[in-house]
This record gives sequence, structure tokens and C-alpha cells, in this order.
Amino acid sequence: MTSANPSTGTGEFAGKVALVTGAARGVGRETAGLLHRRGARIVAVDQREEVEDLATEFPGVHPLIGDVADEAVAARAVRQAVEMFGGLDILVNNAGRALNKPITDTTARDWDALMAVNARGAFFFAREAFRAMRERGGGAIVSTGSYVCTVGMPDGAAYAASKGALAQLTKVLAVEGGPLGIRANIVAAGVIETDFLDTFRTDSRAYLASFAGAQPLGRVARPEEIAEVLCFLASPRAGFVTGAVVAADGGFTAI
Repeated sequence: MTSANPSTGTGEFAGKVALVTGAARGVGRETAGLLHRRGARIVAVDQREEVEDLATEFPGVHPLIGDVADEAVAARAVRQAVEMFGGLDILVNNAGRALNKPITDTTARDWDALMAVNARGAFFFAREAFRAMRERGGGAIVSTGSYVCTVGMPDGAAYAASKGALAQLTKVLAVEGGPLGIRANIVAAGVIETDFLDTFRTDSRAYLASFAGAQPLGRVARPEEIAEVLCFLASPRAGFVTGAVVAADGGFTAI
């Protein structure tokens, strides 16, 4: 693991500027922390007020409260990165929503709510980041996807469709970004031990336990494990990796 002392600006992300969405909790918070400890300067975005705590925990992180589905929030976040830190090198599209409903019970409002964050919001941030990275001479866009990018999930029509859209967006970003030095990848994450599932399942703990026994590693992921993959893809170590859907699902999709 690469370590860094933020006060001296050392580490593999020294001199880099990153923007992390969904940064208040879980994978987003872990990713912002890893990037900061490894030298990056960060704009952290979340609609939860807890995102402001990051500025205390990680001095130098600039928090921004806002809904990623709002086009103006994406523009403001990237603008602040450029104005405060001189540019943008890394975008971590981590903000997301989930839903667990049979397709016959899924409403138009359900569908639109998931697409607004998981697909449209990610598009807004990627578009604005693309413009800034083009001026910078390159960069890396990494997104937190899901194993449902590649396999079907019962009761997950809206969620799977939104993450599938994010995967395809990633491939287009890679193709368009290649000549500009911009890489784009997505992590097809498995079930993670966070409070995320609590937002759409009353039986979230039992649901987590069921996945633990359904994959070769015999457990679910810890947030920091997914954060490590995101940071790797954002780093120079992944300099020849772009357009990839990288599985981090404990072997679930290998079965």
C-alpha cells in the first residue's frame, strides 16, 4: 500500500486533484480518505451534511453539499476544483441509489429517481470533468458500478438498468477520452458491508448474510476494499487500463 503525508504532498497522488461524489459515507468516504492520505487535494460532494465532517477528518478536503442529479451541482463542483486547486485529474463517480422491487411494482417515479442519480448524475459529472481534464492534458474517471452491470438481478429492473447505463457511459468516455489522455473505468462491485442496503431493504442484514454464502470468498466486501480498486484505477499504475468493467464481487459473477 502506498502511504503519504498530506502535509508534505507526497504519495502516488501528490499534485493531483480529485473530485469524489457520494463522499459522506461508505465507499465514497473511504475513497476520499485514501486519495487524501496518498497526496491528492479533494472536492467531496454529497447531499448529506455529514460530508462536511471530511474537512475536519482530512484537512484540506473541500466539502460541497449538493444533489448529483442537479446539473448545476456538477458544474459547480468541477469549477471549484479548478479555481481552488488549479485543475482536475480524477473523478470518482460514486454517488448512487438503489431499489429492490419486482418489475410489476416499479413505478415511473422509481425508475426516474434511480436514473437521475446513477446515470444522469454520473453523466453530468463526467461531462464537466471531461472538459476540465481536456484542458489539463488528461485524467482518470472511475465509477462505482455493480455486478448487475453484467448479470440479471431479480427485483432490480431500475437499479440494473441504471448501472448498465453507467457501464456503457464508461465505455464511451474511454473511446472519446483516449486521444485526450483521459481514461475511464468502472468497478462492478459486489455486495458491500455498509448502511446502503438499509435504504431499500428492511431485511438488509439477512440479505448481506445470504450473499456471504453465495460467492467463492464466503463474505461480502468491506468499503475499503472497493475504495482500493477505485484508487488503483485512478492511479498511474493502471495507465493502460481504460474502458474496463472491473469485477470486485468476491467471485460472484464467476460462478
